[in-house]
Order: sequence, then C-alpha cells, then structure tokens
Amino acid sequence: MPRAEPGADVDTDVEAVPGETGGPWTPEIAAFVERFAGDLTDAGMQRMAARVLASLIAEDSGTLTSAEIAERLRVSSGAISGAVSYLSQVHLVSRERQPGTRRERYRVHQDVWHDAVTNRDPLLNRWIGSLRQGIEAVGPDSPAGRRLTETTEFMEFMRLGLRDLMRRWQERQSAASAEPAEDTR
Repeated sequence: MPRAEPGADVDTDVEAVPGETGGPWTPEIAAFVERFAGDLTDAGMQRMAARVLASLIAEDSGTLTSAEIAERLRVSSGAISGAVSYLSQVHLVSRERQPGTRRERYRVHQDVWHDAVTNRDPLLNRWIGSLRQGIEAVGPDSPAGRRLTETTEFMEFMRLGLRDLMRRWQERQSAASAEPAEDTR
C-alpha cells in the first residue's frame, strides 16, 4: 500500500478505514488521500471528484466499488455517483461491471495522467475552432480580436507542445521498460 513520504506532515489522528479490497487504510494513507484531494481541489477539480480519484490512486488494485469508496471517505454512496461521472467524462477513471453482479467497479489506470493529457487534443481543437469563429465575429483588428488571436496562438502552441511532451514520455517509458531489471540478491 502507498505510504506517506517519511517526514511528511501527516495527521495521525485520522482513523484507519476498513475496506473489502486491500484491507484497512492506515492513518497515513487516509491523510495522504485528503491532502492530495486538497491539492487537486486547489487546482480546480471538484472536491468529491478529487477525493474519489485520490482514493483510487491510493488503492493497490486501483479499483473500488462505490460502496468501498463511500466507506473509506465516510460519505454516502450517492455522493460518489456525480464524482465518478465527472472523472469518467474527463478520462481519469473507467467503470467496469463485476461479472455476475450489477455492481460496478471504478478503475484508475496506471497511465491515468498520460491518458488524461492525451485526451485533451480534441478539446483543444474544439476550443481553437471556437476561438477562430470569435475572431471573425469581433474582427481581428479589434482589442477583443487581438486577445482572441493571442489565445488561439497559445492554444495551438500548447497543443503542439503537449503532443511533443507525450511522445517524449512514451519514449522514456519504453526505454525504462527495456532496461534489464536490477538484481536485488
């Protein structure tokens, strides 16, 4: 199970949280989940979505049911639904049906951040198209047109930069997986 960094500020008054998969969370794991969720919330993510994502990331299996998430976060199962819908929409989690049951498991994938960034390309393309229409609507030489032009140029720059960044990340991951495993004997 993931552990907080040694020496990190950890609220050890948080009780361990029992669960069906991977056993109880230690106080350190529960504190990490809340701290990381707070970081995600500060960056603009919805609070419950941030807590659900942090819970899944902290789980060894990377999967939990709604009831398991609710149990760990000490909230109602209903509170989880909207968060999971949002996280699915932005490609941070996926839903999986448990064979033989009606229960769904929610999964965070190993390469969650890569997938989330890669899936931004269609969104950026849509924004760029809308911005170009805005430039035509307000006129390219107006103050708003110049602002929209600069915004469009930034979005195009970012789109190309993200593509290059993702390519370099894949190359790095490929190189790391090709390296022979270290002998720990």
